[in-house]
Amino acid sequence: MWAPMAGLSPRLTLAAFPGAARLCLWRAGAARWKGVPARNRLESKRYILSPDLAETMVPFLLRNDGCDLILEINPGPGILTRALLQRGARVIALESDKTFIPHLESLGKKLGGKLHVLHCDFFKLDPRSFGVIKPVVNSKLLFQKFGIETLPWSKGIPLKVVGIFPTKNEKKMIWKVLHDIYSCTSIYRYGRVELNFFFNELESQRMMANPLNPNLYYALSVLWQVAYDVKLLHTEPWSSFDMCSQSGQREKPESKESLEQQTQQNLCLIQLTPHKDLFSQHLTSVNYDVFFHMTKQCFLKRHGKLIDHLTSLSPIDAMDILKKIRQDKTIKIIDMYPSDFKCLFETIECSKDHTCKWLYDDFMEDVIV
Repeated sequence: MWAPMAGLSPRLTLAAFPGAARLCLWRAGAARWKGVPARNRLESKRYILSPDLAETMVPFLLRNDGCDLILEINPGPGILTRALLQRGARVIALESDKTFIPHLESLGKKLGGKLHVLHCDFFKLDPRSFGVIKPVVNSKLLFQKFGIETLPWSKGIPLKVVGIFPTKNEKKMIWKVLHDIYSCTSIYRYGRVELNFFFNELESQRMMANPLNPNLYYALSVLWQVAYDVKLLHTEPWSSFDMCSQSGQREKPESKESLEQQTQQNLCLIQLTPHKDLFSQHLTSVNYDVFFHMTKQCFLKRHGKLIDHLTSLSPIDAMDILKKIRQDKTIKIIDMYPSDFKCLFETIECSKDHTCKWLYDDFMEDVIV
């Protein structure tokens, strides 16, 4: 059974299957580059298609906490957009595929004008390097355009972001988000912006890991949890993602093996709320890169003892540091919680007996863990 999506051209009509998929994997850009095989240049995108999934997500986003402003990333056909607007939310839709823009603008007019639509790729917002492909928008211009007010870090949440985290260049995008929050740049110039993203299940488990699940515990686990209150809101089976071609046809998996692998995976809706007490007198938006360096260096030998790492991290007496953070000399890196790493960093930073507090290896800047 096929059903057109109201307001979209036939080329963009999505299939409504019996037991319809809750999300859709969309292949875009099929006819943009001549002479290049399509399978090598198609970009996969996922969109929420099920009203049931949208209704499941709405209570997580609208919690009577004083913030009803939602920045929705790549809403596509606008299923979640509609559900949010019907519950009274104000929505700013950043859509990177211009073919959906007319439909989204029409949806906004029908539902009270509380929807603003912009052709923009959120994940290219405020790039940290050159060579960025349009559409790209500066966060300062974006916030000014829509009148989003800055809130002090100790106050409430200025807005909430919701979307599906891209799998392409995932690690680089993760590091950009972490650099943005620790440096208070990009969207974090305006306060404690809350993120609500679907991540793959493995990455979600790593984000929430601690010494109780050591096989998943890495430097990124520490950096996520020091910066954010990380919550798992919802788990959606990978099998509920359908792959659709640009013509709206349902695509078959490339192989039986890939289908089996997909059915064993889930996508997890993770809520990331910045901690009010992230920054202190000794951990700031200026020296956070040293905290990154310390954490990454520790996890290079994650089963090693902290005391052995301290001699390569700082010229300060290792036993004195252990005494101040109330840790035994036998403690291993893998046994330390995220809050312990923050305490370790602040203890070394506040030392008054040494002018030089850190031993720094330049090569660590290129290490991704």
